[in-house]
Amino acid sequence: MGDLFNAIIMGIIEGLTEFLPVSSTGHLILTAELLNFQDDRAKVFEVVIQLGAVLAVLVLYWRKFLGLLKFDFRKGSGVNAIHFVLAMIPAGVIGVLFHDVIKDYLFSSATVLVGLVAGGILMIVADRLKKKVTAEELDDITYKQAFAIGMFQVLALWPGFSRSGSTISGGMFFGASQKAAAEFTFMVSVPIMAGASGIDLIKSREFLTASDAPLFIIGFVAAFIVAMIAIVTFLNLIKRLSLSWFAYYRFALAIVFAFIIL
Repeated sequence: MGDLFNAIIMGIIEGLTEFLPVSSTGHLILTAELLNFQDDRAKVFEVVIQLGAVLAVLVLYWRKFLGLLKFDFRKGSGVNAIHFVLAMIPAGVIGVLFHDVIKDYLFSSATVLVGLVAGGILMIVADRLKKKVTAEELDDITYKQAFAIGMFQVLALWPGFSRSGSTISGGMFFGASQKAAAEFTFMVSVPIMAGASGIDLIKSREFLTASDAPLFIIGFVAAFIVAMIAIVTFLNLIKRLSLSWFAYYRFALAIVFAFIIL
């Protein structure tokens, strides 16, 4: 029952935080330490529940993803495959080149706390220095904005920075609205997360056993359901709340866990 409880808690945490600008990786690392759920099997479990969150985006945006297959690159035709390629290149290249270094040296409680604070500062700066909005909706995003968002996605390779926090901030620096940058981030995260998770699963395949199937299934389902709810809720909240509110939460979380863990 202890493992199943951990699966439910971790799945809920992943679903709640994966697409909010608060760092899901940071929350998972800190939660795993509190639950003492940190063995090799737990590392594989974290990869599996991330795929549950990815599935939530696919379900919510399936029409948009099908639209990418049309390969309509005319100006004004909306987000297309070129936007995705431009946004994925920076983090994809850096992630592949430094995958082992990142896993070995950046996945710790101390580095997460640094990422939470640094990412929060970035979000506050984005709120203060954001450009005039030229891309109000997802389909208004330009190639330049897509690449800029991709550049800021590199910051998310540091656990605690947050993919959505970094990319929404980057989008705002280049004229995308919070909502447009958030939705673009959700969609671009699918191939990035699926690819990264696939690499992790291949490298950790010796830790996959049939007896752990219930653990993985429960965590996957929990992450999927909660992520669906979290995405819709966040898109409604972000119309009324600035990024700074999420930054203040990150600072508070960092202080609390600094006292608990360090």
